[in-house]
Amino acid sequence: MSEETPVLQVEGLVFGYSGRPVLADWSACIGTGATLLQGDESSGKTTLLRLLAGVLPAQAGRLVLRGASLADAPQAYRRQVFWEDPRSDAIDPLTVRDWLQSLPAQHAAWDASALAAHVQGFGLQEHLDKNFYMLSTGSRRKVLMAAGLASGAPLTLIDEPVAGLDNASLRYLGQAIAAAAAQPGRAIVVAHYEPLRGVPWRAVLAL
Repeated sequence: MSEETPVLQVEGLVFGYSGRPVLADWSACIGTGATLLQGDESSGKTTLLRLLAGVLPAQAGRLVLRGASLADAPQAYRRQVFWEDPRSDAIDPLTVRDWLQSLPAQHAAWDASALAAHVQGFGLQEHLDKNFYMLSTGSRRKVLMAAGLASGAPLTLIDEPVAGLDNASLRYLGQAIAAAAAQPGRAIVVAHYEPLRGVPWRAVLAL
């Protein structure tokens, strides 16, 4: 895939809740590198990430990820995505270690050495044998981001990354996103209200 070829093509996306429109004919070409999805609170950032992940059905529109259409080849599409909603309680009963050990089977480009670096960089060693429900907001998000960045997934989606993070983790986060975004064929989409320091943003999409 060349640098000019979009990783993800979004055409005419439409979605709303109970008559309240969130997205109306929203289109974008998301290429390799880091893309910031920028918007205020309740602007639809998380909803859009869930739509891009293929876990929330759009009311209209088309999503194509590296040639795989979500409508026509949903499994092929979703296999190329890393998305874990930090607000979900689905993984609460699992230990961090067990959950992380389950992920290489789901992501063909999983990088164990990158995960080890992220565990060190985010200071997660002491949390590996805890259940997710025992983690603070910041520790939970750090685990999810460490996994996403290590996944090698062509489309990696990160929602509101800084919640609960200490200053050391914030500094590491920028470096880690920049390194993952430099990998060929990867698109890292981060939903946040402002750019993060240390990240060379390829594009900023405003909501």
